[in-house]
Amino acid sequence: MTDWLEHSVQVEVAVPIEFTWSLWSDLEQMPRWMKWIESVHVLEENPELSQWKLATGNINFTWLSRILKIVPNQIIQWESVDGLPNRGAVRFYDRHGSSIVKLTVAYGIPGWLGKLMDNLFLGRVVESTIQADLERFKEYALAAYGKS
Repeated sequence: MTDWLEHSVQVEVAVPIEFTWSLWSDLEQMPRWMKWIESVHVLEENPELSQWKLATGNINFTWLSRILKIVPNQIIQWESVDGLPNRGAVRFYDRHGSSIVKLTVAYGIPGWLGKLMDNLFLGRVVESTIQADLERFKEYALAAYGKS
């Protein structure tokens, strides 16, 4: 049995939404700001699918992800179809010259793991990591846009 844990974080980035979108929608660039993501490879034969590798310390996970919904400058929604169970969405909100980026991530852990670990501790680690990822994205976007 799998337990699902979900986290949502957001950041405001002082660049236009079109620029924020263009950076985030290039999935293969994710390792530049996502600490635990080692690589992302979009499949040439099916661009809705991408192979992901997460690595932190001695922990490595891979998964195949499918884009479920994509609306330019608004949302990218995904779910894993193989490997590490996860799903989520990144949403973009236009603030007329700046952008709000809201990331929601859910991941499945085996029920037995939840009993061994304090889910609140695991949740705090994951949430602080993805918040830091968004802060790195903000710095990356500002530098790329020439505002740092």
